[in-house]
Order: sequence, then C-alpha cells, then structure tokens
Amino acid sequence: MSDPYRLAANAYSKRGQGAADQRRLEGDALLRAATQLQDIHRAWRPELYRDLESALLYNRRLWTIFAAEAANDATDLPMEMRNNVASISVFVFKRSLELMAQPAPEKIEALIEINRSLAAGLLARPVAGATRELASPVAKNEMV
Repeated sequence: MSDPYRLAANAYSKRGQGAADQRRLEGDALLRAATQLQDIHRAWRPELYRDLESALLYNRRLWTIFAAEAANDATDLPMEMRNNVASISVFVFKRSLELMAQPAPEKIEALIEINRSLAAGLLARPVAGATRELASPVAKNEMV
C-alpha cells in the first residue's frame, strides 16, 4: 500500500495544473469521504466500528491537508477563507474524536453534510471573477 501523505505531497507539487482540475479533485475527495460516512450511517450497528474508524481516518487526513493549506502563509487564499477552512477543520477533528469515543449515528450527519456542501461548491462551475477556492489537490484514490 502506498503512503497517502507522500501521495498528497506529490499532488501539491503539481499545484499549477489549473484551478478546475484542483476543484474537481477536492470535490471528488470530499464526496468519497461523505459516501463512506453515509454508508456507515445507513447500516449503523456496533459491528461497523472498524469501518467507522477507517472512514473517519480518511476524512481526517483529507481535512488535515485542507487545514495545512489554510495555515500556510505562502498560500494565496484570502484570509477570511483561510479562517473558515481552519474553523471547519477544527470542528471536523473534534467531531471525529467524539465519534471515536462515543459512536452514534447522529454525530456522523454533520460530517456528511459539511463534505457534501463543500463538494457541491467545488464541483459547480466557477463564476468569472470569483475568489480562488481552497487549493489542495487531493485525488480521491490517493488516500486510503
């Protein structure tokens, strides 16, 4: 199995390939995370704890990349967007820890909604003159 952190770093090195491609990669990764969490939510039972752990790990890795990009002083993201991404990341990390400590299906719903909402925005056609999106190109199959 390949190292997801190395793959993510390689993806960052290809950053200049275009905003549309980055948006697509980010949106696809968020949808993949949301789908994993939704599948567990639908079939909720204690035996799925390992699957929950795996889905939460994928989601945390994804949000770690987004948080790192938001914290990067060299990024060209507007400060307001960086702060928003950082705040959402903190929520995602806290909710993930809550789920690991006390698994409950209703706690998963917020993570699913956040990922789907952001993916919808990223996968929508960019409006001319709109501010730049979160630029952390993560391929949906690069993280395990």
